[in-house]
Amino acid sequence: MGRIANEHAHGPRGHGADFERAHTMTPDLSEDVQMQFLRPGQLEAAAREFPVVYVPFGLIEWHGRHLPLGNDALKAHGILVKTAELVGGVVYPPVFFHEGFDQAILVPVLTTLFEKLKVTGFRVIIGVSGHNVPAQIDMINSALAPVVADGTVAGIGLWEVTLSECEESATDHAAKWETSNMMYFYPHLVDMAELGDEPLAPDMGPPDGIGGLDPREHASAAVGKLNIELASTAIGQKACELLESLPEDCREFNLPAMSPEHWWCV
Repeated sequence: MGRIANEHAHGPRGHGADFERAHTMTPDLSEDVQMQFLRPGQLEAAAREFPVVYVPFGLIEWHGRHLPLGNDALKAHGILVKTAELVGGVVYPPVFFHEGFDQAILVPVLTTLFEKLKVTGFRVIIGVSGHNVPAQIDMINSALAPVVADGTVAGIGLWEVTLSECEESATDHAAKWETSNMMYFYPHLVDMAELGDEPLAPDMGPPDGIGGLDPREHASAAVGKLNIELASTAIGQKACELLESLPEDCREFNLPAMSPEHWWCV
């Protein structure tokens, strides 16, 4: 794949130009960084270059009449694909379990997932939730805690905009920001006509269930593009920082080979 050539020793590639994001980013989501599309040799090559795995989280939830129900996971997944395109690493498929499930059951399941990613040889595990409630991050970090306890891997749970939040990078519920993200990544899944012309109910109230600025007035693919660029850049920088925070002998891919005698599944 050759996407980073050891740039993690000095920070994400293109650091001096903010990854040249305004000139290089497109809405296309590369299959080359998505784990489910990779052959074993491709996964091993990517992990040897930059042993970071990104795990997107979301749920199936009402996001107005105009957005897809899987918005949160789709948003997190897309941003993480862009992160991996920028700095390296691979993206695990979206996880649709959330804080509404019994945490006594779910957290150990997620710990098992993270343990399996650790055994796969990754040194950094970043869980990113597009569902922006504190309990979702608590869930991810609780699941990560026993996995990172020995100090040989690093990990963190974040919202997609935790590190980038500013005037040009934020979130809401099916309003300006989330609608803009979907307009950029999946314009064919957005139907603004579904919102009609009447004023929207305030504060996520029925019948609209939207929280934030009216997307009919404030949303655009351009707004989404910049939000996504800022978020993916910030997450990429965090990935590099986490890898560099590990002892020097714990910064390389930790598997002899991606072959049946050493690895089977995650």
